[in-house]
Amino acid sequence: MRAPVLRRRLPRRTPAELRSMRAAGRVVAEMHDAIRAAARPGVSTAGLDRVAREVIERRGARSNFLGYHGFPAVICASVNDELIHGIPGARVLDEGDVVSIDCGAIVDGWHGDAAFTMGIGEIGHEAQRLIATAERSLAAAIAAMRVGATVGDVGASVDEVVRAAGYGSPHDYCGHGIGRAMHEEPDVPNRGRRGSGPRLEAGVVLAVEPMLIAGGSDEVEQLADGWTVVSADGSLTAHVEHTVVVTDAGPEILTA
Repeated sequence: MRAPVLRRRLPRRTPAELRSMRAAGRVVAEMHDAIRAAARPGVSTAGLDRVAREVIERRGARSNFLGYHGFPAVICASVNDELIHGIPGARVLDEGDVVSIDCGAIVDGWHGDAAFTMGIGEIGHEAQRLIATAERSLAAAIAAMRVGATVGDVGASVDEVVRAAGYGSPHDYCGHGIGRAMHEEPDVPNRGRRGSGPRLEAGVVLAVEPMLIAGGSDEVEQLADGWTVVSADGSLTAHVEHTVVVTDAGPEILTA
């Protein structure tokens, strides 16, 4: 007889804890809105970081990115072939660029984390398709976050959309649990086998974050700054993310 497979139970957040996580998520959503409004040709990535800092300060929240393992900014701003962890600086955005913004906030000790990818000015059809596919893969992942599903179901949902479009996705970077810390168990890979991994229950909160590479390769490289991760083939990338709680009524996006 085969022994039963034991699944560890994931942390479940109480209603009071979720209120704080919703508050953190609202700050993140406001940061996203402010950055989207400011991002245009001629604006530097450091300028976008200042916009995010103003929202954090105005809302009395704290950044969970600034100082994280020494990270020097409130946002990650990754442009074109830069997939994740781009450091804001003097780089000026040009017409046709694709930029991914990742940021988070802490309210009452509880974290929110989300990312989006957008075009600067007019962008080409392929860039539009990449961003749209990233958003569809995120929507598929969120839809899979229902009571009784598994972490493997979430990853498989992302992977099916990404692979059908012919895009790649890195193996070594993934989503994560989130709560009192920005990164908690479990890892939430952007690929997986349906029915595998920890089971989702009401109150489980995950940050799901598809990462797409337009050239179809899964290979990435880290730049000399020790942070920025780029596509190895130099192709465009996209990164999207939401913090989501599983409820009896279905998934609820906390960073919308």
